[in-house]
Amino acid sequence: MSQLPRPVDPLAISVEPDGAPRIAVLDMLRGIAILGILFMNINDMGQSMTASFDDIRHLGWSMPDQIVWWIREVLAMGTARGMLEMLFGAGMVILTERLARQADESVVLRRYFTRNVILFLFGLVHVFVLLWPGDILHTYGLAALVAFLFRELRPRALLFLGSSMAMFFLIGGGMSYSVDRTNASARERVEQHRDAHAPLTREDQAMLANQAEQRKQRATLKRDSRARIVAEDKARTGTFATWAAQQWGTFRYMEEQGFELLFVWEAAATMLIGAGLFRLGVLQGLRSVRFYGVMTGAAYAIGVPLRLLEAYEGTRFTAAPQISMATSEVARLAMTLGHVGLVNLLVTTALGATLLRPFTAAGRTALSIYVAQTLICLWVLYPPFMLAWYGRMSWAGLMLTAILVNGVLLIGANLWMRWFRIAPVEWAWRSLIERRALQWRHVRTGAGAIA
Repeated sequence: MSQLPRPVDPLAISVEPDGAPRIAVLDMLRGIAILGILFMNINDMGQSMTASFDDIRHLGWSMPDQIVWWIREVLAMGTARGMLEMLFGAGMVILTERLARQADESVVLRRYFTRNVILFLFGLVHVFVLLWPGDILHTYGLAALVAFLFRELRPRALLFLGSSMAMFFLIGGGMSYSVDRTNASARERVEQHRDAHAPLTREDQAMLANQAEQRKQRATLKRDSRARIVAEDKARTGTFATWAAQQWGTFRYMEEQGFELLFVWEAAATMLIGAGLFRLGVLQGLRSVRFYGVMTGAAYAIGVPLRLLEAYEGTRFTAAPQISMATSEVARLAMTLGHVGLVNLLVTTALGATLLRPFTAAGRTALSIYVAQTLICLWVLYPPFMLAWYGRMSWAGLMLTAILVNGVLLIGANLWMRWFRIAPVEWAWRSLIERRALQWRHVRTGAGAIA
């Protein structure tokens, strides 16, 4: 019986079995991000996904629930996704520049296209086989092909293009807020005239009639939303068949609403920003301590107030216009950059490097961790045929569960990387790309060392 090789320091390994280089700080960021994703997903795994977008109080609204929701909303909402997107952009630069040194443009295009088509297919398996409608792999596979078109731009051009694409959300949301605010002000004026028994013009009467129709439509939408929540709760606590049908139906609904286009646009924009930041040496820790200090402070100075405003508006539970419709993407990017800066700042200290070191293994096993989160939560904790805890946890319980699951996965990732070169899902993905089975165990060299 063959013995496993003795464990090695994961930071001592600089390349993957297919020759892809690893950068420790990027792996730390990726590990933090992939574990952070669960805090965004577990509420949709353990409670109604419809309710998450409609009335968050359906998931519990006790004082502990409110506290953890505010922390999640301000510090974490969208930032794990943002870091993964930026790192995807960095990976695009690393991969394409490495391939370009070895082959011509047609080979670079073919290899990168193949890589992301396979990732896209992995995402579809995640959706239709593992039944997770919130999958990001298929979205990133598509977005990467968009970002690839602009890979040769200079760093500042990449930042400008990515930021310009992100401005789409700022402008679109701002226009919506402006229209809503103007309409609300006009309605208030007409209602004051009506209550004072002042004469109303034909336009005023038409506005009141339109307002009544809008209230009727909002009531209908709210009634329909509540019905969808009830239907989802029933389906996901029924049988495997009802659960599977509900998950497929949720994914189909999001596609029919056009959300996929917005997701791809957002991801491609942030990937371009990430590519620019990598080429400037920002993501991988090549700038000065002072630079990261200023970057972190400035980013949080922008992001935290905007996030607090967004959380406040989200807890008013009214139909009033929300300015965060316009500022949410600015807040997401600012908070993401703040987190990136903070990590790069911490790794310059002995204590920070020690605390962050375990996340390197999580970053090297990110795909496997992402799938493991689905298997543990969606297939063990919350489905109707296993522990069946769906609907039994409020916000506080869900976030505590995410901490416990992530703790197990973080320990597991570090143990795995002590003995193996590559994680299971990464091995399958890279082997398909290379069209050969990659070496997945550490091997001894002639001198007895492990490589």
